[in-house]
Amino acid sequence: MWKYILKRLIYLIPVIAGVILIVFLIMHMAPGDPARVALGDEATAEALDEWRETQGLNDPVLVQYARYLFGIFRGDFGTSFSRAQSPVFDELAARFPYTAILAICAMLITLVLAFPLGVLAAVKHNSWFDSISMFVSLIGVSMPVFWLGMLLILAFSLNMGWFPTSGAGSILSVVLPAVSVGFGSMAGMARTTRSSMLEVIRQDYIRTARAKGIAYGRVIRKHAIRNSLIPTITIMGLQMGNLIASSVVIETVFAWPGIGRLMIQAILSRDYPMVLGCMVVFTLCFSIINLLVDLAYAYVDPRIRAQYSRR
Repeated sequence: MWKYILKRLIYLIPVIAGVILIVFLIMHMAPGDPARVALGDEATAEALDEWRETQGLNDPVLVQYARYLFGIFRGDFGTSFSRAQSPVFDELAARFPYTAILAICAMLITLVLAFPLGVLAAVKHNSWFDSISMFVSLIGVSMPVFWLGMLLILAFSLNMGWFPTSGAGSILSVVLPAVSVGFGSMAGMARTTRSSMLEVIRQDYIRTARAKGIAYGRVIRKHAIRNSLIPTITIMGLQMGNLIASSVVIETVFAWPGIGRLMIQAILSRDYPMVLGCMVVFTLCFSIINLLVDLAYAYVDPRIRAQYSRR
């Protein structure tokens, strides 16, 4: 098991290098001059050239990429173009807790609502509860995150005054952003859980357990739920990745001071080091989440645990 975990962590190195290369090339091909953004429209051509030379932007793109990559693996994320030359790592360290809090709260909302909803919808198949829950899930899957966020602001902040409209001033500030991000993930996970449970409930061993006289509730708790967890865990990992991706949009809507909003601001100001630093953090989060999902497979299914132990 530990060899497998170490191998997956080593695989992070080429993944991060590839992501940085793609983002690096896209940022350099995009229109806009970071020197002009940093110094303003009044800057002279000599000042712009001197700034580019100081930041190393006059070097070939691949040379800049190699220099940045070596710096990353030394723990040096560079300095920001647009934030008074502040270290990128310090900005990321200050913003990451806010993004982590938002993602964790959204995931808790997703798990608390999605799993019971999917299980009950499968147990009460073709009932009114099943129909209503799947209709709500369909709305959640179809609704854009930013639109739901604006509706929540209109309803619960402007009209009712229950929650703040923006910022991270109190514990109540995270409620609306977390619900906005978590609702869509909840809908997708609930539908997956329902489908997986329906498939398991129709298996022969469930019928055998019922024929032995075991109570239906115990059959569901002891046999059906555990055996339906593999697809649910898979979609859970994907949805956690979606939560992080959705934070880029929802943090902007709610002015949440996380890495997603920081990356949007860095893209608009052509702040290459800041954009690349944000992408490195997101890549690490995605990779670690996928690793945790694989380990969860091993915990749920002994057959997968045996395969990991041989690697």
